[in-house]
Amino acid sequence: RRLLEASGVKLSPDGVAVLLARTEGWVAGVRLATMSLAGHPDPERFVAAFAGSERTVADYLLAEVLERQPPGVRRLLLRTSILERVCGPLADRLTGASGSERTLLQLEDANAFVVSVDPERSWFRYHPLFADLLRLELRRSEPDVVEELHRDAADWLAVHGQPVAAIRHAQAAGDWRHAGRLIADHGLSLSLDGQVATVGALLGAFRAAAQSQPELLLLRAFVELTQHSLETAADYIALAERHAPEVGPDRHSQFTMLLAVARLALARRRGDLEAALREVASLLEPIEADTPTDLALGNDARALALMNIGIVEFWSFRLDDGPRHLEQGLALARLIDRPYIQIACLSHLGLDAARSSIARARQRCADAIAIAEALGWATDPVATVALAMMALADVAQGRFEEGRRWLERAEGSMRQELDPAAALLVHFVRGELLVGEGRLAAALGEFGEAERLQDVLSSTHALTGPARVSIAVTHLRMGDETGARATLTRLTDTEREFGEARTALAALRLAEGDQGAAVEALAPVLDATAPVIRAGTEIQALMLDAVARDQLGDRVRAERGIERALDLAEPDSLVFPFLVIPARDVLERHPRHRSAHATLLADLLAVLGGTPLVARPREPATAPESLSDSELRVLRFLPSNLSAGEIAGQLYVSTSTVKTHMRHIYEKLDVHRRTEAVDRARDLGLLGPSSRSVR
Repeated sequence: RRLLEASGVKLSPDGVAVLLARTEGWVAGVRLATMSLAGHPDPERFVAAFAGSERTVADYLLAEVLERQPPGVRRLLLRTSILERVCGPLADRLTGASGSERTLLQLEDANAFVVSVDPERSWFRYHPLFADLLRLELRRSEPDVVEELHRDAADWLAVHGQPVAAIRHAQAAGDWRHAGRLIADHGLSLSLDGQVATVGALLGAFRAAAQSQPELLLLRAFVELTQHSLETAADYIALAERHAPEVGPDRHSQFTMLLAVARLALARRRGDLEAALREVASLLEPIEADTPTDLALGNDARALALMNIGIVEFWSFRLDDGPRHLEQGLALARLIDRPYIQIACLSHLGLDAARSSIARARQRCADAIAIAEALGWATDPVATVALAMMALADVAQGRFEEGRRWLERAEGSMRQELDPAAALLVHFVRGELLVGEGRLAAALGEFGEAERLQDVLSSTHALTGPARVSIAVTHLRMGDETGARATLTRLTDTEREFGEARTALAALRLAEGDQGAAVEALAPVLDATAPVIRAGTEIQALMLDAVARDQLGDRVRAERGIERALDLAEPDSLVFPFLVIPARDVLERHPRHRSAHATLLADLLAVLGGTPLVARPREPATAPESLSDSELRVLRFLPSNLSAGEIAGQLYVSTSTVKTHMRHIYEKLDVHRRTEAVDRARDLGLLGPSSRSVR
């Protein structure tokens, strides 16, 4: 800056930053730029366009660097100037010589504007200004070899696993056919590596005549699916289908597979189960591959197919097939190292786990988030479901402040127009958070938005019924029985059969003063003949039944129902199911001395009294050594007053088995006593908070 000021050059801070970036601290380069800037009418524009081809810089680099090199070194520098990065074998290919790596190392040691870019000093780049000058001199001295150099570079890079650079050099050579084959072979893989924007830029660089190649149209559809518009993606898929006869026989099998992948991905995002099932069959057949590239593409397509069909099945409440396909997709994604697919599968498996265990759901989603954060994808839409699930887990346990933080992250990554099923989940979770905070009118708006998103989905979303039920229950909490009745009439016949709808109907009957009708409505939930979607539904049913029994004067059965509800809530320290029903009075009168869940009961009464549970600072974490499913089941009972024998009775195992699991839990959590294990598990998010965390 002092040099610029001494020369009378006024440059903005951004302009100075650009100049320093272009010169990379090269003092002589800064001085040469300053000489040219002096008296220039537009210094900012000059800096923006400043390059090694600028006359003062070019003259200096020619005289002081390039012309001082032996002919063989000059040839190497000029012919490799087309590359962003160069290594010895690639330089040998472009120069037709050998020993290029040694020459590059010597140039770096001599500070001749050559810099290694890896610890092994096997890859190099040229100073930006020097590279500009070299390319200018190459075009001047050997214009006829430039295209051939790009073509040779494309071939070498493709063989050596650098498809993006290979495609760019094929495009620079004007070899559109080769570039098209390369991007068709590698575009899906690049997209799964988080390079969708790069694929879009590469597609945009093709000349107009190549834009209608069927395989390129499918890749454009993938870009649209993940970044822009489902409707435009559908248009590209339709175009690709119309141009399908143009695909050569040697490419037809691959094109057909990619077309099925694109259709399936679109069907999943639209929530179209029938269309997804039509497309998935061919993708799950054994892979027939002639080359490693074919095998890699086939594995990618199969993993994507398992992920997409698993997600659409899960949201369509096919709870046998969906999780099974997600587990298969996760296993294959781990085998072929596809973290994008791992994140999506883990996230939705976390949702499935939440139906029975908040701790297991946290583990699944924490793993998904850890992968996303490690790869810089924490704000990518693929992380939305895991983030929303973490929020849902905190809301379920009454940690509203912490849940809000997770939810804000989920909303920041959400793309409602591209994944309405995930967006429906986010709005639903926001509604539950607002209910927990007592902001009922705002909660109605979020549940309503979740219900409206069903209109853009072809199949019924698993949370649409619960969203309608939540609207009805929230109306009841606001004293609006008419609104609750109107909402329940919108339930489909299928939704009415679920336990969630029956609990809402029971709550309405209680509000109307008809305790007998409430008990009757709840019976199929309590005898397990009515299916349920959420883990807390049976707890709500038990508490509503207890309220009805209490009002009917049957205090014994009421207390028994409350204790059973606490039994179910204790393992995950569930709080939210008790907040949405009129249960405070019966909970306050529940005798603590006869309860095995005095701590949880105190937590519930604190939250019902308006004292939120404190959010403890932690990042997604798992135990130092993962607990088995059996150990997790035992762990959930440790905060209770139950003995090892009583826990064994609850789990239908022997007392010695429970004690063995407890010993393993202590070892894995690095603790010595039961209370320490509970505290450690809560720190790790494997258990909910205790009353000791209450302000």
